[in-house]
Amino acid sequence: MGGIVDFEIRLARSRMSVHDMSAASGVSVADIREITHCEEIPTLGNNEQAWQLAVEAARAVMHRTPAPLAEIRQVIFAGSGEWDVSFWSPAAKVASVLGIDRAHCFEVANFCNAGMTAIQIALDKIATRGSGRSLVLIGDRLSRMVDYGDMSSKELFNFGDAAAAVLLSGDGFLFEVRHSAMRTDPGWSDYYFAEYQRDRLTIRRSEYRPGLAAAYVENFTSLIDETLDAIHLRKNDVAHFLINHGDRRMHEQLLRAVGIPESRSAFNYDRLGHMGGADTLIALRDLQLAGALRGGDLILLATSAMGFSWGITALEYLG
Repeated sequence: MGGIVDFEIRLARSRMSVHDMSAASGVSVADIREITHCEEIPTLGNNEQAWQLAVEAARAVMHRTPAPLAEIRQVIFAGSGEWDVSFWSPAAKVASVLGIDRAHCFEVANFCNAGMTAIQIALDKIATRGSGRSLVLIGDRLSRMVDYGDMSSKELFNFGDAAAAVLLSGDGFLFEVRHSAMRTDPGWSDYYFAEYQRDRLTIRRSEYRPGLAAAYVENFTSLIDETLDAIHLRKNDVAHFLINHGDRRMHEQLLRAVGIPESRSAFNYDRLGHMGGADTLIALRDLQLAGALRGGDLILLATSAMGFSWGITALEYLG
């Protein structure tokens, strides 16, 4: 299928503290900590944009893995669809800054599942073409869409901002993408939405209805089974199971349901919030930098998105 040659992460430089959230919302610091699990979260500052973080991450990747820019035939920017500028292509902007002038540049919107969706689209195109490379950029501005003055939005107070750049190729990769399986339950399509509030888009949730937690477990369990069956492996073969950091309780519940021990997963809640579609790549980078990966390791990336979509992407570390 092809795979990941290299990737890099960049966190937003500003910080939103639980004390700031409490002052704005009236929710106690203790209650907010139960959601964030940390004292502060990286968030975009007033003069900081997601595409700029993506450029920094991409430059780091291109510096480590130099190759003719003409080999990059796709630049895809993945996120929620709320870009830094309306009616604008962040993919094309990044390509322009990097000097990539022969690529097809476009966006993929599938919220926090968009990055893995874009990787699958890019690898499919590389396989069809038989050559070339693709650059996938993951960037969002989730914190800029949270209304910290709204007590009913406190479940979103763990939203932070980060960007990732992923270089893909049909050969010469470090992480082979063995399989990708995704699905959407359209019954939840309008559970979350955005509305203009004080001249900016703000995330809102419709009236609460039960069943979403069960849908997470059911869909992820099914997709894990489908993925492992496709590559003829079992759960015991999974060396690392990395999941979006949207909700720690959901994370723990899923691990119990699928029978994967916490020791094989990553918990960054003490230092980071939910960093959008970059969550699983942040955890993967941590494992790599810590020397915790071994050749042949099977890594499952579990990503989910408002909408609601779920995805499992299987990587093999070639070391």
